[in-house]
Amino acid sequence: MQIGLLQTGHAPDSLTPALGDYADMFERLLAGHGFTFSRWDVVDMDFPADVHACDGWLLTGSRHGAYEDLPFIPPLQDFIRKVYAARVPMVGICFGHQIIAQALGGTVEKFSGGWSVGATDYVLDGQHITLNAWHQDQVTQLPDGAQVIGGNAFCRYGALRYGDHALTVQPHPEFGADMIQGLITHRGQGVVPDALLNAAQERLKTPDDGLKFGAQIATFFKTSVKTNIKPSPEVQDG
Repeated sequence: MQIGLLQTGHAPDSLTPALGDYADMFERLLAGHGFTFSRWDVVDMDFPADVHACDGWLLTGSRHGAYEDLPFIPPLQDFIRKVYAARVPMVGICFGHQIIAQALGGTVEKFSGGWSVGATDYVLDGQHITLNAWHQDQVTQLPDGAQVIGGNAFCRYGALRYGDHALTVQPHPEFGADMIQGLITHRGQGVVPDALLNAAQERLKTPDDGLKFGAQIATFFKTSVKTNIKPSPEVQDG
């Protein structure tokens, strides 16, 4: 199964020698599940030619806001709507979670409650799960067809499912403690309140469920593809 990784941003240059870019992190997260990968840097206006170029699509995180006036946002939203209409499986993480919701009619805003950073506890499908977060923006109004399947008191719409062909989450299952430490050092200083950075630093050794959720993403892709395959038309004699 071929998964198309749509990079909507890039990891800090200072971190890529050790950790790679966002697409590399997702390839590691989904390793061992039988996938092959292609990638497009949509943030740099590199887009797939067709929604059927891959069997499923995954939209990464980004330092940008879904509501910003940036060149890649309109064509990305158009591509999302085409993927959704074609029922090709789609997963969105953080910015990916937000831009999918916005493209389908929801609202994304800079959350008045501030930031969520580091190891964060959620309830997902009735189960407690810990994933690393790094965001201030949130989905604040759901689009039609979105079902809330997870979140917490701070992030009400933390995980969404759209029928059987789209799954999105606000936190980062692909981020380990090393990435959070790097973001604290290279992106958080002077932007995220010190108290939140200190709290995230203290939780760096907290075990996270990133790999567990990665397995859920893999299951979603495989199950969704089987569900959404259209039977070939029957050949009639004569």
